[in-house]
Amino acid sequence: MEIIVCIKQVPGTTEVEIDEETGVLKRDGIEAKMNPYDLYAIEIAVRIKEDKGAKVTAITMGPQQAIVVLREAFMMGADETVLLTDRRFAGADVLATSYALAQGIKRLPNNVDLIICGKMTTDGDTAQVGPEIAEFIGVPHISNVLNILEIKERSIVVEMDMGHTIEIAEVNFPCLITVEKGINQPRLPSFKRRLETESKEISVLSLNDFEDQDEKRYGLNGSPTQVKRIFPPETNTNRELWKGSSQELSDRLVNKLMEMKFVQEESGWQR
Repeated sequence: MEIIVCIKQVPGTTEVEIDEETGVLKRDGIEAKMNPYDLYAIEIAVRIKEDKGAKVTAITMGPQQAIVVLREAFMMGADETVLLTDRRFAGADVLATSYALAQGIKRLPNNVDLIICGKMTTDGDTAQVGPEIAEFIGVPHISNVLNILEIKERSIVVEMDMGHTIEIAEVNFPCLITVEKGINQPRLPSFKRRLETESKEISVLSLNDFEDQDEKRYGLNGSPTQVKRIFPPETNTNRELWKGSSQELSDRLVNKLMEMKFVQEESGWQR
């Protein structure tokens, strides 16, 4: 069984500069970590490997520094890793990112049975990349997976969050799933695995290795959505300290909430 896990390196801090011209994050030189949702995706893949037997390949798109999260994937149990890196990939929105990852997956030597993605990334929160990869590759997909119920010879049975209901679905291989936090408890990177894999080769692919080398499909050129404005949230540390009886304080609190328009006084309502 061949399993692909899509992972991403995301900023490990909120102190990130924005490129005013392109509206994208300046990722070079900042503290970074593996996207938290992707830890759960790797854990699911490794558990399937341990239970059923499988080969797990982690793939990411990013600059050379993204090798760090691929090394972490090795330490968690991945067998192979792939880095998609090319300056022409820079500034990609979810569509261009999904297309590049789909092209990279198609470039892998073996047929894929299962692709696992974290539900979303903490620097984008779109939850669109996984399903779009599936559409570009042409395989069925299930999002918001809460639990893996059964892995059969030709299909997988999962429990998925549909917002107001929890449903069970079965989908045939090859397919793609995106997993929620809480689906498992990700293991810590193994120091033993680190020693075993520290010299293991990481495959590196660029646009020149893809079947589709049309530069208009990648990076900023292939991104139909553009960020108009991005900024850190404003912080307010102002505070007031009130003293008085419980009745005085409750009246003052209600008046303050109405003044700030969080609540409004209804006709005939008495405090």
